[in-house]
Amino acid sequence: MKPADIGQLVSAADPKVSPDGRLIAFVVTRVDLEKNRYRSAVWLATADGSAPPYPLTTGEHSDRQPRWSPDGRRLAFTSRRSEEEGVHTLHVAPIGVPGETLTICERPEAIEEPVWSPDGTRIAFASRERSGRYRDGDDERGRPPRRIDRLFSRLDGTGWIIDRPRSVFVVPADGSTAPLLVAGGPYEHGGPAWSPDGTRLAVATTRAKDWDLDDVSDIHLFDVAAPGGDGRVLTDRSLSHRLPSFSPDGSEIATLAEDTRIVPSHSQVLVTDVETGKQRVLSAQLDRQCAPHPGSRNPLWHDGHLLFSIEDHGSVHVYRVPADGSGEPQLLAGGTRQISGFDLAGGTFAFVASTPTALPELFVRTSDGEERQLTSLGAAFHTAVPVAPPEHFTVPSPAGDGDIDAWVVRPTGVPADARVPVLLSIHGGPMSQYANTWFDEFQLWAGAGYAVVYCNPHGSTGHTDAWCRSIRPPEAPEAPGTGWGGIDADDVLAVLDAALERDPSLDAGRVGVLGGSYGGYLTSWLIGHTDRFVAACSERAVNNVQSLETSSDMAGFFRYEFGANHLDAPELYERLSPISYVRDITTPVLILHSEDDLRCHIEQADQLFVALRLLGKPVEYWRFPEEGHELSRSGSPRHRVQRAEIILDWFGRHLGGERPQISWDHPSRSA
Repeated sequence: MKPADIGQLVSAADPKVSPDGRLIAFVVTRVDLEKNRYRSAVWLATADGSAPPYPLTTGEHSDRQPRWSPDGRRLAFTSRRSEEEGVHTLHVAPIGVPGETLTICERPEAIEEPVWSPDGTRIAFASRERSGRYRDGDDERGRPPRRIDRLFSRLDGTGWIIDRPRSVFVVPADGSTAPLLVAGGPYEHGGPAWSPDGTRLAVATTRAKDWDLDDVSDIHLFDVAAPGGDGRVLTDRSLSHRLPSFSPDGSEIATLAEDTRIVPSHSQVLVTDVETGKQRVLSAQLDRQCAPHPGSRNPLWHDGHLLFSIEDHGSVHVYRVPADGSGEPQLLAGGTRQISGFDLAGGTFAFVASTPTALPELFVRTSDGEERQLTSLGAAFHTAVPVAPPEHFTVPSPAGDGDIDAWVVRPTGVPADARVPVLLSIHGGPMSQYANTWFDEFQLWAGAGYAVVYCNPHGSTGHTDAWCRSIRPPEAPEAPGTGWGGIDADDVLAVLDAALERDPSLDAGRVGVLGGSYGGYLTSWLIGHTDRFVAACSERAVNNVQSLETSSDMAGFFRYEFGANHLDAPELYERLSPISYVRDITTPVLILHSEDDLRCHIEQADQLFVALRLLGKPVEYWRFPEEGHELSRSGSPRHRVQRAEIILDWFGRHLGGERPQISWDHPSRSA
């Protein structure tokens, strides 16, 4: 795979099954490198495979979020079809019956989480509601100043939210009247879910005093006929809830819930009685993260059970559990793969899955238990671009409490006895996992002649709560661990050593390290504590946790993860910051960062660069304009290609891998 091949990527997502189980609506996204954009279209597939899948929409307008009406005769979806820039739309299309696609709503903000009322007459959705300061035109210089009175005033990829709170609306399905604001105000709302009688909406929000200081979301019940007000609070703030879904009889609500007082904490599937508030946890026996990313959705009620997904040793699987708590969770769809979306209706279970050697495709399992692949969207790509399969192995952790899941991808087309350079790749989070899924970066690095080593060290999900919490600092009053840069750093080095020992063709004298976000943190940390790497790439990194505690969109979050805030324990934050060890860095460093990154503010990159430059250390720094934290995954296609070329050129100069052909003005080409 070459960087320009990013322009050929295509994937399926967000499957939704029609009520009778005959059809599956899903989203197909393609990369348009020439026009520097993504094209997403709504497609339809027959569950029995009797006809080829086909596009319902053209994909010219970012069509997404297909949702079936209760009778299966209409399909709602969101889009940006207006010719005006920045206008978002909600549509309803007839399926199998005469009629035209209706535009039932237009808004200046994204329309998200559409959900039909049980009688099919209304659609609820979430969207940001702009305050009065936006009435003064589009030029920020002519608007009044912003008043900031709470934390979480911004959101990466979205911008300022303090004066654009996420609210819940209801609109007639025929578009006959404007949307009605049901739940708004200065609070953030999400995951609207209709009660079976269509009178109430369950919404995840919080309206407690100083709500921004405790990071807990409750489930509120709002009366659709009497919008406004705070609604009825159903949960008790002991856990943070999201993605509610009513039981078929309306007596209970299922959610994903976690204890945000001790971070990290696995999300669990939980059911709450609507009348009494009594709760029961249904997934604790698994001791796994039940809110994978991607693939997290509201628990799905079906035949007395709840369906949900989990992260497990690099895979993402779907489980089912009796909703009354009478039995343990049982595996419904497993395998060495990542299931990133699923739905069940009319006896048809549909899901999107990917493997390390295959792009995401749509699958179906019918009532007779047969599993079929319905799409081959990535066939042309995989025919044109050779795939380097990973090899899984495990390594005992130096902590002595279990094995680390690890993988190595060898470059294709390289003789088995050839000595190849190595890239040690570290994932972000840290509460995430490298999954058994297609990952373009590993294919790009392998395509340039590198062996790629990666793993899920302590702090990763896909393992137990204790495994995740093991990197909380020793000073944490609850669940103390080694701190960032402790057992997690030991784990990744142990995996690297094991990979080099297992395969003598991996050149121990030509090893580089790279990672983004927390992976960037651990990259910066490792090169400040060892000189075994020939070169490093620290991307969108955390380099100073103390300054990030105030500059990030999640300002104040580290106090949950470290067990103390930066005001009371400045020495803790200083000790855990890679910038504190910058004088010990001898490894040449490539720094990559996005200028609009609000999760890890670009000041984090500035600090590392300025320090290294003042110290006369070898460093190269690239800033990507108008990009956020998700550059590598959903940034502009051209920037994704340029980013890959910069990384490959950097390691090619230092490790001897293949340097890419670069068409744009890259200064190193004349060096």
